[in-house]
Amino acid sequence: MESWYRRFLLVVASGTFCFVPIELALSEHTGSTMQWVPFAVSGLALSALTFWRFNRTKWAFITVKTVMIVSCASSLLGVVEHFKHNLEFELEIRPGIGWSDVLVETISGASPLLAPGILFLAGILVLAALYRWPTENATENAT
Repeated sequence: MESWYRRFLLVVASGTFCFVPIELALSEHTGSTMQWVPFAVSGLALSALTFWRFNRTKWAFITVKTVMIVSCASSLLGVVEHFKHNLEFELEIRPGIGWSDVLVETISGASPLLAPGILFLAGILVLAALYRWPTENATENAT
């Protein structure tokens, strides 16, 4: 039963890493270098998961975990970038006003703050699937 849950988590996370770049491309999330980060992270995550799928070694295990931590960190960076972008916009259209006066508008601005969180969620799903992975048999075919 446990392997079914692990497989499910890995499939959902893989699907997320597949569809995030499509959604970003359709919404034209390509204006600056920073906007390409989620494309790169998704590609890196898919590569790491594919590598893990066909090469169940300790090195592959560590690689996947590291890439998922990078995914989570980049997601948090995306939240900060979205917040910063929204705050700059609000301060630009309302000159002379303090940032604390536009905090609600910043949080609910044009760049959704929680949208980058999808990469965090996918990374956490993979980390949950790999939690206490059976180490005695590195080639266990759980996926």
